[in-house]
Amino acid sequence: MDLEIIKDQICDVCNKMWQKGWVAANDGNVSVRLEDGTFLCTPTGISKSFITPDKLVRINSDYEILEAGEGYRPSSEVKMHLRVYQDRKDVNGVVHAHPPVATAFALAKIPLDSYSLIENAIAVGSIPIAPFGIPSTEEVPESIAPFLPEHDVLLLENHGALSVGSDLITAYYRMETLELVANTVFHARMLLGGKEEEEIDRDTLDKLFAMRENYKVTGKHPGYKKYH
Repeated sequence: MDLEIIKDQICDVCNKMWQKGWVAANDGNVSVRLEDGTFLCTPTGISKSFITPDKLVRINSDYEILEAGEGYRPSSEVKMHLRVYQDRKDVNGVVHAHPPVATAFALAKIPLDSYSLIENAIAVGSIPIAPFGIPSTEEVPESIAPFLPEHDVLLLENHGALSVGSDLITAYYRMETLELVANTVFHARMLLGGKEEEEIDRDTLDKLFAMRENYKVTGKHPGYKKYH
């Protein structure tokens, strides 16, 4: 894909995240793996609503800056992205945000692992919570690593969420799916007086999982997996 188109996609995703209220101030970060093995990422200290193509930073796998406008540098949280790219050769786009309802589940330490929504059962399966890690350190990359072989979407304990995809738009869509699932599950449990909603039966779930191939869904899926 043309580099300028990729830059425009990153800016578009950043603006959509801000419009949806998934990020505030300088929260969140977005990255893309380029064909030459380097990475484009959002700079630190800037609201996603203000991101423009000239502000993006290109780095290598060692977190070294290759190209950047004067005064711009990558977020230290991009180390989390680099761990994803290291462990998942099928991933070319990563999104980190703080969608409020999904993040509330992360704060409450409640994984989104009930298989009750058809779309979520097919698209991503259960969503675990990666253990707490101090931002900007290697603790966060290490905390997500055990989940990467099976999951494309993660909650981050006391932090937010991470989604990955074969391209940036797929990663963004998965973040949208995460927040919709969190919001729907929350409201269902309020209507049920705090009780968990009923799951789809296992035979039907197996049929839904098998539909991923027909729908050409890329990425990983945990099957039927529980975290609480």
